[in-house]
Amino acid sequence: MKSFNELNSWVKDMAVLCSPDQIYWCDGSEEENEQFLRELTATGKTIPLNPEKRPGSYAFFSDPSDVARVEDRTFISSRFKEDAGPTNNWIEPTILKETMMGLYRGSMRGRTMYVIPFMMGPFGSPLSKIGIQLTDSLYVVVNMRIMTRMGRQVLDKLNDLKWFIPCLHSVGYPLLPGQTDLPWPSAPIEKKYIAHFPEEKLIWSYGSGYGGNALLGKKCLALRIASVIAREENWMAEHMLILKLTNPEGKVKYILGAFPSACGKTNLSMLVPTLPGWKVETIGDDIAWLWIKEDGHLYAINPEAGFFGVAKGTSYESNPNAMMSIRKNTIFTNVALTDDLDVWWEGIDGPTPNHLKDWKQEDWTPEKKTPAAHPNSRFTVSAKQCPVIADEWENPEGVMISAILVGGRRPTTIPLVHESLSFNHGVFMGSMMGSEITAASISNQIGVVRRDPFAMLPFIGYHVGDYLKHWLDMGKLSNDALLPKIYYVNWFRKDEEGDFLWPGFGHNSRVLKWIFERSEGTAKAKVTPIGNMPTMDALDIRGMSLKPGAMESLLEVNTNAWLEEVASLKVYYQSIGSKMPQELMDELEKLETRLKFMTV
Repeated sequence: MKSFNELNSWVKDMAVLCSPDQIYWCDGSEEENEQFLRELTATGKTIPLNPEKRPGSYAFFSDPSDVARVEDRTFISSRFKEDAGPTNNWIEPTILKETMMGLYRGSMRGRTMYVIPFMMGPFGSPLSKIGIQLTDSLYVVVNMRIMTRMGRQVLDKLNDLKWFIPCLHSVGYPLLPGQTDLPWPSAPIEKKYIAHFPEEKLIWSYGSGYGGNALLGKKCLALRIASVIAREENWMAEHMLILKLTNPEGKVKYILGAFPSACGKTNLSMLVPTLPGWKVETIGDDIAWLWIKEDGHLYAINPEAGFFGVAKGTSYESNPNAMMSIRKNTIFTNVALTDDLDVWWEGIDGPTPNHLKDWKQEDWTPEKKTPAAHPNSRFTVSAKQCPVIADEWENPEGVMISAILVGGRRPTTIPLVHESLSFNHGVFMGSMMGSEITAASISNQIGVVRRDPFAMLPFIGYHVGDYLKHWLDMGKLSNDALLPKIYYVNWFRKDEEGDFLWPGFGHNSRVLKWIFERSEGTAKAKVTPIGNMPTMDALDIRGMSLKPGAMESLLEVNTNAWLEEVASLKVYYQSIGSKMPQELMDELEKLETRLKFMTV
């Protein structure tokens, strides 16, 4: 981190390194944003959408080589390799800095360096952090304005907070005098670097203009660097949704959820319950910062100000609240366009048009074999536009958490829901989560579970073993009676025919109801070797159409399958090495003992 007094000198030093034609300090105003969008339109870098169908919205199209986070070009550059651990890419800091400074030298020639002051977290929250991002990409500027609290008011707050996290970004495509710019400038894959220096709390990104590679407030600051700061300051930065659940009597609970990609995180955060009288509202769909207050309870804030959601598969059937959020003032990236300049992607409502412009800006018809929208196509929209954004989503004091959900795509073994026996057992459940490989592209890996502890594996800024120990250490700041129970949920259990046993989406509210009532001490449960589970009559399934025997399968504990899970976990824990917490090894041993000797 750098002090407020270092801000101007740091900006000047980086300008000397990158050689922009000019420096512009962003104020975050609406007028400034409109000017930037006019400039992007005039230079052919964005297409304004149909103002009658999608007012105030724009479509961007990336270079085909720059479409997603690039994990193999993402680095945790700690002083010692051991501190990065086995799951992160590591390069010694002086070597990485020398390489990147060579790339940065003159990288902004012919461009403007934009200075983006941004706040992660609500103004006034004890956890909120200020970042200053330098970038030569207007696409980044207009997205960061949506995703963070950005502009002059942040600089005013910097007087009080005194410290900021420096973030340097360049697309890596300098311009010679008279040279025409590309619609989406970027560097070749081998020159892309997304680098984190945890001891300095410093972020450098070069060569990519897309998503979490370039919007440095998101995964880089809010998770990788924030996780390091959180460990030092006794809080947690987590890849979690936060939802508000209200029962028919008006009682409210707040729930966290950690899920790997493609497991319905955004859908769950904006869920429309199928149970009469129940209501779900959104605090956040992706990142949560957590701390334990003096009362011993766990509280959470959403550090972001917007949603950077996956477009593909989003529809009024899967997520009506997301669809209503993006009706206006939205940035779309790598979607397809209809002939009347509206957006389209696979899985959206309605029939497939006969003609589109695909994400590569080529003509597309249904006969074409390639997808019209990129699988990682995105929408960027302010959280304030979400019709179910909770009133308290910007409460600087956060919301008190009553339950934590973890889960992944598991067609076998894992039941619909089970509850932790203790906080440490819940951390064990979070450590084992992941999704089963089903794609035929890795034929020898089918059925193997890719472990992803608390859905944080790509986002931990230090050793995964130390990360799991930090979870256990946080539990010691309170006691089990005050801390939320942890629930492993699995919406993706399949039968022998390969059909989903549980319909998911809005029906997941029935599982949330049981969890809500468990925190009240009213829902029935039975003790099993893997944790507490609903009795057959504890889940409210009135009005549901389930296959015969589906509930029995959904709530089954198959001892042999679970013993195979234990064997797999032993191998996984060994891969973490000597920093694997002994408490979690003990929980694994206790699970194995219960499976062998406890009657279900």
